[in-house]
Amino acid sequence: MSAARLEGVLAAARREGRAALIGYLPAGFPTVDGAVRALTTLAEGGCDILEVGLPYTDPVLDGPVNQDANAVALANGVRTADVLGTVARLTRATSAPVLVMTYWNPVYQYGPERFATELAAAGGSGCLLLDLPVQHAPQWTDAAERHGLASVFLVAPTSTGPRLARVAAASTGFVYAASSLGVTGMRQSVGERAAGLVARIREVTGLPVCVGLGVSDGAQAAEIAAFADGVIVGSAFVRRLLDAPGEDTGLAGIAALAKELAAGVRRRPENSSPKFGTREGAAGKEG
Repeated sequence: MSAARLEGVLAAARREGRAALIGYLPAGFPTVDGAVRALTTLAEGGCDILEVGLPYTDPVLDGPVNQDANAVALANGVRTADVLGTVARLTRATSAPVLVMTYWNPVYQYGPERFATELAAAGGSGCLLLDLPVQHAPQWTDAAERHGLASVFLVAPTSTGPRLARVAAASTGFVYAASSLGVTGMRQSVGERAAGLVARIREVTGLPVCVGLGVSDGAQAAEIAAFADGVIVGSAFVRRLLDAPGEDTGLAGIAALAKELAAGVRRRPENSSPKFGTREGAAGKEG
């Protein structure tokens, strides 16, 4: 589907006067087939974009909920090839752009060129790289560009102005803004620092800005959608699957949550439509 598909979906949501909803689940959880069913359910429930997590033994940004799901996937024997296979099945089953969310080491070990080649062949739109410093990213970004893939990088509320500009310049597709410091997981409040961070990012880039870490219900999705171009939800979906007594119950739970969140991103006030930054303005500030 390529980065162009991802960019098109984000632009379409903007034209509709709303934020895009991005849903995350790790590949191989609760099983390889179960993950495909669950992610397809998210798309059917209203997620515009899907993120497939690559299970990893040292998930330093993931909180306890996602770590538990990663442990299940790894115990199931899931490897990088299975993640790419999950992407291929999802791109055949749904029209939603599919990103892989991953730490750098698995991609490095697999081979960046090989990973980019196979991700593009699977119909993926790109990668969200959680821990790859942009100053060390060309080995990936060059391969991604050759294969038409997006490279999404993360910024935190503590990121300095020069750092924001550097990360934004290296990013394609969108910029991932962490709503708070710390690991993934549901939070009672998610928007206090995120709004300021989004505003700062828009001063240096024309890319969409999507916010994640902590969103767990429709009200929080609406709060974030008031100032961001996308709302990223992961742990809340994982928790529903972990707590469910069986697969059917789990799928029903994440379907209901996806619908609630999809309604939330459409509940923005009229005067708070998402505004992509202007590349001309960003260039003027950097120059």
